[in-house]
Amino acid sequence: MSDLQPMPAAARLARVLDRFPALAVAVSGGVDSLTLASFAFAHGVPLSVIHAVSPAVPAEATARVRELAAAQGWDLTVTGSGEFEDPRYRDNPVDRCYFCKTNLYDRIAGLTDRPIASGANLDDLGDYRPGLIAATERRVVHPLIEAGMTKADVRALARELGLGAVAELPAQPCLASRVETGIAIDADDLAFVERAERRLSALTGGGTLRCRITHQGVAVELGEEAMGQAGAVDALMAQLCAGDGRAYAGSRAYRRGAMFVGAPTMGA
Repeated sequence: MSDLQPMPAAARLARVLDRFPALAVAVSGGVDSLTLASFAFAHGVPLSVIHAVSPAVPAEATARVRELAAAQGWDLTVTGSGEFEDPRYRDNPVDRCYFCKTNLYDRIAGLTDRPIASGANLDDLGDYRPGLIAATERRVVHPLIEAGMTKADVRALARELGLGAVAELPAQPCLASRVETGIAIDADDLAFVERAERRLSALTGGGTLRCRITHQGVAVELGEEAMGQAGAVDALMAQLCAGDGRAYAGSRAYRRGAMFVGAPTMGA
C-alpha cells in the first residue's frame, strides 16, 4: 500500500489554475462560481469576474455577487446575458440551456480576450446539461472539474476561504428551470416564481423548494424537511396564485429536473 496521501482539493485546483496567465470567471451567484472566483483571486490569478443579469437570475444572486466583489476587490463586470433576445431560448425546448449558455458565453467573449471559466463541478457531469455542450464549443474551461472537485469539495473549500453563508447555499438553478418544457419562457412567470419562492422560504425556514410553472398550473415541490408544512404552503400558494390570476396545482415532493420533459437525466 502506498504511503502517498491524496492531494487536497485546494492544491489540485491551484495546480489547474497555474496553467492560466489570466481568467474571466463567469459568476452566477451560486456557491460553485463564487468559490472558484474567490480562490482564483486569492491565488493571485489575474481575474475578470463577469456576472450576467436577466429575468432568470434572482435579484438576491446579483446582490450576493456585488457584495462579495466589493469585499474582496474583484474586477467585476455586470452585463445582460442576452438569452431573452433569442426565440430559441424563449420557446423552452428540452435543450433550452444550450441556447442560454450560447448567448452567455458569446456575450462574455465580447467583453474579454481572457479564457472563460465556469463554475461547473464534477457532480454536474451526471446530469443532463446541454449548456456544457455550448461551453465546449466555445472552449470554456472548467477548473473545478479539472481538479476533480465535487459539490461537497467546493463547499468545503468555501468554508476554508471563510465565505460564510455562501458555503451553505442550497442548489439554485436559474429561474427558467422552474418552467416545464414547451411552455414559453416569460419574464412575468419568472418574476412570480421569484416572489413565491421568497415567501415560501420565509414560511418554511429555507431548504429545498421549487415553485414550478406546469401545464396543469403552478405547483410547489418541497424537500423532505418541509413536507410537514405542506398545508401552510398550500394555503399561501393558493392566495398568491389567486392574486395573480393563476391556477394552483398543489404541492408535492421535490424531484430533480421535474420540468424537463424528454431529457434523459436531469437536475434542476
